[in-house]
Formats: sequence, structure tokens, C-alpha cells
Amino acid sequence: MTNLFILCKRIKRFILRLFLGHKHMVTSNEFIAYLRSQGVQVGNNVFFRSPQTACVDVTRPLLVEIGDNCTILENFLLLTHDNVKKVFGNIYHEFLPSSGPVSIGNNVYITRNCTVLKGVTIGDNCIIGFGSIVTKDIPANSVAVGALARVICTIEEYYEKRKKQSYEEAIRYACIIYKKTGKRPTVEQMYEEFPFWMEGDEDDHRLKFSVAQQTAGYHDIWKKEHKAPFKSFDEFVDKALEEYNK
Repeated sequence: MTNLFILCKRIKRFILRLFLGHKHMVTSNEFIAYLRSQGVQVGNNVFFRSPQTACVDVTRPLLVEIGDNCTILENFLLLTHDNVKKVFGNIYHEFLPSSGPVSIGNNVYITRNCTVLKGVTIGDNCIIGFGSIVTKDIPANSVAVGALARVICTIEEYYEKRKKQSYEEAIRYACIIYKKTGKRPTVEQMYEEFPFWMEGDEDDHRLKFSVAQQTAGYHDIWKKEHKAPFKSFDEFVDKALEEYNK
């Protein structure tokens, strides 16, 4: 109970400092305590230079791992999901969840203004240079830098690619939850993956956001047209655990 009380005090102080501004600066240790309380795996001797400007995606905390002896500077962004599904929904009236684990190895130095996107692994003993946007794995013992935007495909090509990836990512997410907790995933944990087991006219109060909210803008079409590939959440989880045990 004592440890729980101390943790609650730290989280409360962290939230208060966020609202009270620079007069009450959040420390690196407090930010790390908050991340851990959400379920993010953070190693020893990790330092956030500017917790006020760091944004670590905790919508799927079990997908985030940060190793030992890491230093992360100002304006850091780490994402385990994206919202391009909004664009697909308005064009194709289909909801495609998107997620992927992010793993930062041991002894990694991340400089200012860096972004790490879903599905990325950064190996041990790496330096990520100023302003980098990391979209692919960085092998161990590397120095990486760069941020370039260029046309890579049409929206239709990306939509077809995402349909396949969305299912693979959902299965992988369910497997990671099971691996890290030893328990079957819950609907609450997988609230964005609902299209795989819910028909268009169904909803579930356990979802963090209702189906109508998540398909806003095309919900009426979604209700009529969407067909789930699995009959239930349990059937979906069974399939995921079958893949896990292969």
C-alpha cells in the first residue's frame, strides 16, 4: 500500500505540474514514473531532458519499450498508432485500425526534435540526429539522421496495403498483450480493432469510444456495409493466440 500511495502522489504531482506550467516543472523521474504507471516498459538510468515537450503515446502502453541508459532530448514524439483511417473512412467507408510496437534499445541518444513512428526498433548503442523522423528499424551501433517527405504511392495503393497490414497489426497487438500480461486481451485494450469482430450495426459499451464516434462522417454507410471477418471478440483472440503459439 505504501508503494501504491507514493506512486499515486507522483502521478498527481505530475498532472498538477502539467496544468500549472513552468513554475512547477516535471522532472525526468516523475515523467518516467507516469509512463511506467501506464504500462510502458522503461529501463534504468533513462533521462528525458525536457519532459514538458516529450510526447510518448500511451494509448497502447504495452507496445512501448525503452531500454537502459537512454538520453532523450527536447521535443520528442513517439507514436504506436496513426489516424490515417479517417481519410480511408471518408473515401472507402471502412475503418482500418493502425498500430505497431516501438522498441528503443540500450544506450541510445536521441537528440532534439525527433519523432519515432509505429513499428520501429532502434538497436543498442545508437545516436539519432537532430530533427530525425524514424520510420524504419535502425540497426545496433548506428548513427542515423534525416527527415524527408516524398510521394511514395497513391491513396488507393496505400489503402489496399493498409487493409492487409491492419489485420496483421491487430493480431500482433493481441499477441503482445498476451505475452506481456499472461492474460487474454480485453475489448478495452483493443478498442480500435473492433472492425474485426463487430458487424456494422453493432456497438459495445466496453469500447473507449463508441463505434459511431470512431466512424464519424460515414457511420450510416458503415452500419449497412461493414461485415466482420470474425463472429466474436473471443474468436478473434483465439485466432491471435493460435498465431502466437505457432
